[in-house]
Amino acid sequence: MRFRHSMIASGLLSLLALAGCSTTSSETKVATIRTETNQIFSDAYGPVTDAGYSLPAIPINRVDKKFHRQIVDFETKERPGTIIVNTRERFLYYILPNGKAVRYGIGVGKQGFAWSGEAYVAWKQEWPTWHPPKEMAARRPDVARYVEDGMGPGINNPLGARAMYLFNEKGQDTLFRLHGTPEWASIGTAASSGCIRLMNQDVIDLYSRVRPGRATKVVVIQ
Repeated sequence: MRFRHSMIASGLLSLLALAGCSTTSSETKVATIRTETNQIFSDAYGPVTDAGYSLPAIPINRVDKKFHRQIVDFETKERPGTIIVNTRERFLYYILPNGKAVRYGIGVGKQGFAWSGEAYVAWKQEWPTWHPPKEMAARRPDVARYVEDGMGPGINNPLGARAMYLFNEKGQDTLFRLHGTPEWASIGTAASSGCIRLMNQDVIDLYSRVRPGRATKVVVIQ
């Protein structure tokens, strides 16, 4: 049962810097990707009521315009529906047909927690419950109580309004997520423990496009 109102203790703000991710890393690098904007959606960040939760408007004028959601020219050999995450440039691309992509600004993992490689979206969830891994609980005893029971959904949950769960080619959970965040100011920074965070209004848009399954390839590059 969903909790309509989240009653989170004062330590929550520090939790938002943690995404509950593994520290596994592989080397996948790419040169700077040059794109050209076709359409920008700076007006898409107003207040949103979703499944009974009220997301506040984002002061988007305080976010660098390059991190606003936009349609860009994008050349790639990957097929439409693929997600490409460029952690160095802080962009996530959802590949469209005809050499286009939707580009979103992201926040990424801090030094030592960043991950790169290939995966797929095994499943996705609206208003997810947050379960930090045991490794995180060992570093942060204050989150240990959420390992088993989880933190219930709500506008202050570190996973935000949506989460997409990445599994490897063996069908194993990588412990990495594409997810929302209430911390819009972290977009464009290395602010989390490894997962890929988007503004809530953006993760709702991305979520609506993604179809879970092995066909939805995710490429994370540095």
